Amino acid sequence: MKFAIFGNIYQAKKSSCAERLFKLLARRDAQICVCREFYSFLTESLHLTLPPVELFDHDKFDADIVISLGGDGTFLQAASRVGKKNIPILGINTGRLGFLADISPDEMESTLEDIYNHHYTTEERSMLQLTCDDKNLMRCPYALNEIAVLKRDSSSMISIHTAINGAPLTTYQADGLIIATPTGSTAYSLSVGGPIIVPHSKTIAITPVAPHSLNMRPIVICDDWTITLDVESRSHNFLVAIDGRSESCAENTRLTISRADYTIKVVKRFNHIFFNTLRNKMMWGADVR
Repeated sequence: MKFAIFGNIYQAKKSSCAERLFKLLARRDAQICVCREFYSFLTESLHLTLPPVELFDHDKFDADIVISLGGDGTFLQAASRVGKKNIPILGINTGRLGFLADISPDEMESTLEDIYNHHYTTEERSMLQLTCDDKNLMRCPYALNEIAVLKRDSSSMISIHTAINGAPLTTYQADGLIIATPTGSTAYSLSVGGPIIVPHSKTIAITPVAPHSLNMRPIVICDDWTITLDVESRSHNFLVAIDGRSESCAENTRLTISRADYTIKVVKRFNHIFFNTLRNKMMWGADVR
């Protein structure tokens, strides 16, 4: 089997996980290709000795499975590089919470054993696509978690005129607005009061950030509907964050957000249950009294 590996380049203390992963793959005579930035980090900064590997830049790779070694942020970067390649992604969590990267380092060996025995499943996760006339935003217009519109300055909120399938919904006066997939419902959207959504529910959550009116609540819509945003700002610009990648945008730019025409495949072990993840990662329903 051929594996493409992406990793967090800011976690020197987690280098033992990377070293062990490469040894496990080499033991199975796997073909290994590695993101060049991650390889440079491991060999030049951490001085690790790795088995022979193939290096690649950007999205110029092919593999049977992609391995993301880090947290959910690393997983999102890997998903961005995978794009429409239809390659399943396995997330090994060396970060903190880890909803997407939910395989612990202790489970690496048994998980690889399952993969070689074809004893695993893949979950298809929907993506969002942004359409606008801003060239910087259109370089990478796809999001696995969310697309957020946010105020740029610290003094005043923005007005976000929102329509669904061309019909006006409302004008949010707020610090921002988050358009989240079910995958992203446990990320930024959740932190500002958005709903938790089961991954396969085929929906999109619209969640305001610090709305000026208390009767502005999150709303969940079908994911085959189209959202249009027109933003007004005192500074005449605002921020658009696509899975955390932020760009400044002029206020006369209309943003159209819809479901992308492809999905990201996430490798899961057979014993994986979403509700178990909620309880374990978020202490869902736990009474700590």
